[in-house]
Amino acid sequence: MSEIIVGTDGSDQSLRAVEWAADEAVRRALPLRIVLAEAEWMYDTPVDPRLGAVREWLLTGGRDLLARAVSTARERVPGVMVQAETAPGQVARVLLSKAGNAAMIVLGGHGMGAATGLLLGSTTLQVVTHARVPTVVVRDLEPAVRREVVVGVDGSAVGEPAVGFAFEEAALRKARLRALHVWSHPASRGPGDMQPLVYDPQIVAEEELRLVETSLATWQDKFPEVEVVFDVEHGRPARILAGASARADLLVVGTRGRGGFSGLLLGSVSHALLHRAHCPLAVVPTVR
Repeated sequence: MSEIIVGTDGSDQSLRAVEWAADEAVRRALPLRIVLAEAEWMYDTPVDPRLGAVREWLLTGGRDLLARAVSTARERVPGVMVQAETAPGQVARVLLSKAGNAAMIVLGGHGMGAATGLLLGSTTLQVVTHARVPTVVVRDLEPAVRREVVVGVDGSAVGEPAVGFAFEEAALRKARLRALHVWSHPASRGPGDMQPLVYDPQIVAEEELRLVETSLATWQDKFPEVEVVFDVEHGRPARILAGASARADLLVVGTRGRGGFSGLLLGSVSHALLHRAHCPLAVVPTVR
């Protein structure tokens, strides 16, 4: 049975992620599993009695953190099916090891350029690049519901899982889907195709729009209840996607995973969105 995995560390950011994950679990009729990673040495039998007392104090604190996370989930959504567990090891490794039967992994983030809690160090980047399921990074929950999911599209097969995930989320939320395509120069249409030195931006935009509409036609047939808005913009992907996220309930982008970003997440764009998105960010690997 599939489930939603959410990491907690007791921080306010991770508890917001627990709330988001609880909403998502009920939305998808899936159980929620809350995971707390702990230092491996805490699971060893101590020789020094003083170390044993410290170990027991830390283990008790961990149980208290999990209890608080479970209470947060049930207060958010009383009907949520929730389990909680601790596991020894580094945070990213623990979450990835639990994700074999998961629909997604959920992490908490501080937002707007700062990093804390589960985003400390390289945890989020490790999970995003190695997870074989979607990873959702949750920022501060906004009280207003905008009823819009934004997905970054490039018309390629690489982005198909992200597009499918976005359609699914829009259908579950009864929200509009904004298919946002950002271009900076005319796209190559085939091997050896040369990009023109001079071009008409309006003509290129129309060509890009046709490309995106064609690539989403199958998904529209599969989810006829989802209203789709096509949005083609010229400029810097990170800036435009981050701007669109300010008006969305969820921003969805794709990645190849396993350490190599592609498409709209090429280079520094992925890092920018992890820190600059104004709403929860879902990163969907090519292989799901």
